[in-house]
Amino acid sequence: MLNREALTSQLKNIWEDIKLGGQKADIIQQRGGRTPTTKQVSPKMGAAAVDASYKPGATTVGSGLGYGQSFLDPRFKKALSKEGVTLRGTPAQFLGAYISRLTVDAANDGTRTYWWRYNHPLAVAQAGVGLGINESIISSPTMRAATALAIGIPAISAAGTFDVTNPEEQFRPKGYAQSYAEPGSQDRRITQQPTQELFERFFLGRTGKPLKYETAKADIPDLTPERYANYMNYLYNEKGLLDLGIVKGTTENLQGVPEVRMLGFPVTIPMAGGFTAGTLGARQAATALTKAGVSPAKKLLGTIAAAAGSSVAGVATGNLINSAIATANRPQLPTISEYTLDSSR
Repeated sequence: MLNREALTSQLKNIWEDIKLGGQKADIIQQRGGRTPTTKQVSPKMGAAAVDASYKPGATTVGSGLGYGQSFLDPRFKKALSKEGVTLRGTPAQFLGAYISRLTVDAANDGTRTYWWRYNHPLAVAQAGVGLGINESIISSPTMRAATALAIGIPAISAAGTFDVTNPEEQFRPKGYAQSYAEPGSQDRRITQQPTQELFERFFLGRTGKPLKYETAKADIPDLTPERYANYMNYLYNEKGLLDLGIVKGTTENLQGVPEVRMLGFPVTIPMAGGFTAGTLGARQAATALTKAGVSPAKKLLGTIAAAAGSSVAGVATGNLINSAIATANRPQLPTISEYTLDSSR
């Protein structure tokens, strides 16, 4: 057994290693993506000396919209490894480094930046499109943006937050009320504030609340009381995955087709099909046109055409799948007559 002095000495060494790990983490986080101008940089140099010992450059560890200052950043772990700090080799230094990283993360909302950036389905879809048509596929930022729009417009229109065939009612989706209908109105499909409706629908992505059953059925003739009741229960009572209310899904929305909601925003099969097919089509077209050696203008037009066409095809395929699902579900639904009381009984 260790005597008291040996134990104290060992604990002191561990504490010194923890502090050293924290100091090394500080150096890594301070220098970000810069490169050293001197061969030796150590914690003993002090913050000012360390900072002066690195050339300016693009920050890859300390800031930015990527991983930001999150403790989850794999580049931070790699940078520690280059400094000789690893979980197996120097566990105390590793602990100290991550205590430093967690402190910086908590103070600067490093990990929460993920949540703020990707807590919406369209943000997730945008990231997927960005991976599919990255700089190695399309080098021009403007061309990438134009291609992303060509993919996104058909796909987003299939999400169900607006109805492109209903411009006279500010593109109100079928089965949903206007947010600014006249208070107490029996028909909430008419708004008093069309500009605000358009802002909420296209900028905030809000669909509005479902109409009462009778009015919703006027929009959706095959809507049944059971489907309506089930959807209202799903919309307002079900908590979804892990009971957090973040992600939940149903096999039948008001239109009778599958729907997933992420923080209230609907995701449908046609929407997912549009983004997926559009991204794949754009990637293949851009790659083929680059190999063919066409002019930048022809590459731009060809890629955008392929992106839009593939996205529309993906949406159409999703609609066919939805139609098949709705047809399969329809015979299983009770008819309205089953809910009507027979006065002769």
